[in-house]
Amino acid sequence: MASIPAALHDLFEKETFAHFGTVTPDGVPHVTPVWIDYDLESDRLLVNTERGRQKERNVQATPAVGLSMVDPENPYEYLSVLGEVEEITTDGAREHIDELAHRYTGSAYDNPIETERVILSIRPDEVLAPRTD
Repeated sequence: MASIPAALHDLFEKETFAHFGTVTPDGVPHVTPVWIDYDLESDRLLVNTERGRQKERNVQATPAVGLSMVDPENPYEYLSVLGEVEEITTDGAREHIDELAHRYTGSAYDNPIETERVILSIRPDEVLAPRTD
């Protein structure tokens, strides 16, 4: 297991989007931009999605994922992670999407929720980052 370098924790306080890669059941890569969060205590990356969406279906079948983030203020500062979704939970997912919406948009999440929100908890196994100190 790898850890997210402390020097890059600030990426999770900004409006930094991640490109989140999963693999479809047919073996095809599926990459989407997502809001991203980091739980320092558990050293897990968190992606919030809706039950039944493609990314959630993909990680149910194949939990291996990849993601990359670029600092919106300096494109030469980035974080690239390979890992595995360890948990998919609904616990706190509705509140979590509101927290993310406030960070990214300044207001509560206002898109209609058709099923239920879930949090994908990602264990970082490999981390590539130019700034680690």
